[in-house]
Amino acid sequence: MSTFATLAMLRPKQWTKNLILFFPPFLSGALLTSNCLSAYGLLTLISFCSVSSALYICNDLIDMERDRLHPVKRLRPLASGAVSTRLAAAAAALFGLSGFVLAILAVRPLIPYLLLYCAVTVMYSTWLKHIPVVDLFCISCGFLIRLQAGGAVFRIEISEWLFLSVFFLSLFLSSGKRLSELNLLGADAADHRVSLCGYSGGTLDAMLQITAATVLVTYSMYTLAHPQLVYTVPLCTFGLFRYILRIKGGNSGDPTESLFKDLPLLFVSILWALLVAWSIYL
Repeated sequence: MSTFATLAMLRPKQWTKNLILFFPPFLSGALLTSNCLSAYGLLTLISFCSVSSALYICNDLIDMERDRLHPVKRLRPLASGAVSTRLAAAAAALFGLSGFVLAILAVRPLIPYLLLYCAVTVMYSTWLKHIPVVDLFCISCGFLIRLQAGGAVFRIEISEWLFLSVFFLSLFLSSGKRLSELNLLGADAADHRVSLCGYSGGTLDAMLQITAATVLVTYSMYTLAHPQLVYTVPLCTFGLFRYILRIKGGNSGDPTESLFKDLPLLFVSILWALLVAWSIYL
């Protein structure tokens, strides 16, 4: 049993999703004046990452048999047998408990959001992920909980347009992920994920196009309230188009994997963050 397999079970690449916690202070111009760059902000991130890793392990324990039928997920530590179920259960308990203890001791405003995130994720892993469309909204809910948690922890008000932008962006990404799974698995899709029985390629493609257009509208409206960000809209457009191109090309729709494996997408994401920082802070 390798250390690498144990670390991979925690899905550290997925921790990048938790950076949404810092969206509210970053986009509001309070990144340097709030305490998000202090130990308080670091502990907030560690707490959420610990709890999310515990939930990823629980999900893998539940899906272990189905993952063995997937051409890619069968290589995961639990599905491949690289990590025992006993060790996985112990790690889930340790990381989940550590995350909550850290929040109780240092970041109390985070606690209700961790509880809500756990509740939604557990219901998703055990039941709701089998229901078409509901599964997409559950994934979106996870992103919105992170956003709202960041606003509560750092005492930043979340604007309506930012909320809608994150909501539709998460639906866009989850629709793309489902479409890529359907294309990859073909006739065997239902053996891996029950909800894929309720989707067709045309339906998911329509969802992808609708949510992409809505993301552009809501984000553009957000930038109109913050005129210094209007020049980031072309970068957002490029990122959406690039992701669609990636899905249509038969590549994985996993947002984290897409970000790290697609150099143009990674480059434009970094450029977006730099342009936002330059527009707001300089």
